[in-house]
Amino acid sequence: MKPKVAKYDSIESEVFGDEAPGVSIRVLVGEEDGAPVYVLRMLEIAPGGNTPDHEHPWEHENYILSGEGEVTVAGETHLVGPGHVVFVPPGVRHQYRCAGDDTFVFLCGIPTASLRG
Repeated sequence: MKPKVAKYDSIESEVFGDEAPGVSIRVLVGEEDGAPVYVLRMLEIAPGGNTPDHEHPWEHENYILSGEGEVTVAGETHLVGPGHVVFVPPGVRHQYRCAGDDTFVFLCGIPTASLRG
């Protein structure tokens, strides 16, 4: 395992597809880097885009970098922007949606696959 230092835009972005229109993701630090516990991702949601309304047995920790978004957690919708933090507990339904004219960008931390079960 070796340290990693990189600029975010040097890391390839993957498009989610039809289930998440306008959403792309970059794995900034993950298991391929040797991270044993935590995966740090950057999600970018274009205007009009959203993630699916979903749930899973692991948590999310989010930090909003730019843009305006709506985060629906456990049926409650919150407007968020730069500087907001969001915690989604395991097993709670959630969805992210771009709510502005600029791309909604946030960091999303999750446990590695070995800890997600």
